[in-house]
Amino acid sequence: MKKCIGIGFLGSVCAACACVVASARTMAAQMDVVHGECARLAAEAEREGNHTILGRDGWMYFAPELRHLGIGRFWGQAAARVSRAAKPEFADPLPAIVDFHDQLKRAGVELLVVPVPPKAVIYPEHIFPAGMVTESEPRIDMLHQRFYEELRSHGVNVLDLVPVFLEAKAGKTLYCRQDTHWSGAACIEAARVLKEVIAAEPWYASLTRRKYAAVHGEIEISGDLRSTMSGEAPAKEKVAIRYIQAAEAGDAEPVAPDPASPVVLLGDSHNLVFHAGGDMHAAGAGLADQLAFELGLPVDLIAVRGSGATPARVNMLRRARNPSYLAGKKIVVWCFSAREFTESTG
Repeated sequence: MKKCIGIGFLGSVCAACACVVASARTMAAQMDVVHGECARLAAEAEREGNHTILGRDGWMYFAPELRHLGIGRFWGQAAARVSRAAKPEFADPLPAIVDFHDQLKRAGVELLVVPVPPKAVIYPEHIFPAGMVTESEPRIDMLHQRFYEELRSHGVNVLDLVPVFLEAKAGKTLYCRQDTHWSGAACIEAARVLKEVIAAEPWYASLTRRKYAAVHGEIEISGDLRSTMSGEAPAKEKVAIRYIQAAEAGDAEPVAPDPASPVVLLGDSHNLVFHAGGDMHAAGAGLADQLAFELGLPVDLIAVRGSGATPARVNMLRRARNPSYLAGKKIVVWCFSAREFTESTG
């Protein structure tokens, strides 16, 4: 009898394992279809010389971002084949990120890598055919997850915003419909999560913190995707933002970045949108501002338009030539679009 029970149990385990394997294969096949659709849409847009891909319900997507999602594995031996880097030796993002981490560690500074998820990962329902991606399926950026685990195995801290954004999207619009950037609401969500990470550090408790004022508003923007689309452009979109003001100054001035801050915010234009004004749509409401509000202190901002992979680090290197610059630094938050893993030409 015991033997029969044992055999039955093992049979159940084997059957369960077979189901798991079959499910994994099915999910992998589904993701192959999604990635193939990304590649198709990106290639079609590239042939037409167009960066804007029209989705449903007024949503627009950036062709290079879809190319990145459809390109497959992008590190290791595959990097040189899929990367837009000008030189093959610079194609693999893994050694570059690990080396940057090691350099900062030797200087006593922590690195936190914060990739901004592609819009299609958070809002697949507006770009893919109905039924191709459902709520019950896994994230469509499974390769990102593997890459982040690879970075963590090398000691690099990575903040994966996808779970946070997928949960938050039910009540907020986290990306601009007509722009390549995230929304004002996403800046707030990212800042809140970053505050939790940074506030857990022992050095944070000893900092002198300030109170800033928050004023909610709404602006109308002409997004960069809207401005480059062919044909008649739709009406401009409205975006909710939260202005952060230096309340102790008794006026409505934004919180100015502080080069002496222990927190460095480094990266691409996702750190400038709603912060730098002009073509960045607003001032005083971007990630740097929201992070200052959440932390109670201004951050040191080093951000560039375009690629944030190499130029932003070069700018930081220039500042670091001053021996005293890194002395008070505790953490570098390197925030940039995830598409930079393959689409950066640096």
